[in-house]
Amino acid sequence: MEQIRLDPAEQRSRLTIPATEAAPWLLGAVLRRESEEGDVAVRITEVEAYLGAADPGSHAFRGKSARNSTMFGPAGHLYVYFTYGMHYCANVVCGEPGQATGLLLRAGEIVEGHAVAGVRRKQPKSPLDLARGPARLTQALGIDRSLDGADVFTSPLRLELPPEPAAAEAISCGPRVGVSGEGGGEAYPWRFWLTGEPSVSKYRPAVQRARVRASGATAKRA
Repeated sequence: MEQIRLDPAEQRSRLTIPATEAAPWLLGAVLRRESEEGDVAVRITEVEAYLGAADPGSHAFRGKSARNSTMFGPAGHLYVYFTYGMHYCANVVCGEPGQATGLLLRAGEIVEGHAVAGVRRKQPKSPLDLARGPARLTQALGIDRSLDGADVFTSPLRLELPPEPAAAEAISCGPRVGVSGEGGGEAYPWRFWLTGEPSVSKYRPAVQRARVRASGATAKRA
């Protein structure tokens, strides 16, 4: 049976809700990245929700800045940020403009362009590791800050949502990975994944990183 495809406007409307509610629409969706090297597509299997000013784990918790301004825009755009001086992570903006709610793409299964993704990822031992983790996912797709603000329904990105959201019984949830302070832990079980999917990343709690100052060492929030 042929799968029903939604037009971009209808797909965008599915994301114009808080990220915690939009998560079932992204789980199982396919994000394709077009490039001269060749197209790579990933089926999304794990996401994390962030809810803007109401969420102490969100980049938008303390308001709008040059770095996070895309989060405050309309749904269906990519918010890309650089982290730890080495990795890019990508979020799909959700909700209404100004709400700054979005879904971090944590992991997925490469379903097209394995050879291109393998070169970008320096040929990991297992195909499951091509996009298992947010930094690996962006590397496999060739996503960096140049795509911050890009429309996920317009070339060079093509997001294809499923005709129906993932069923509640097919979804697991738990604490977000690496989020420290009030936004981490069981109080915010906003990491969602497709139950039993081998491409899902492993849970790791936040690690406090030391930052040395003249007055001594202090903890730095992750």
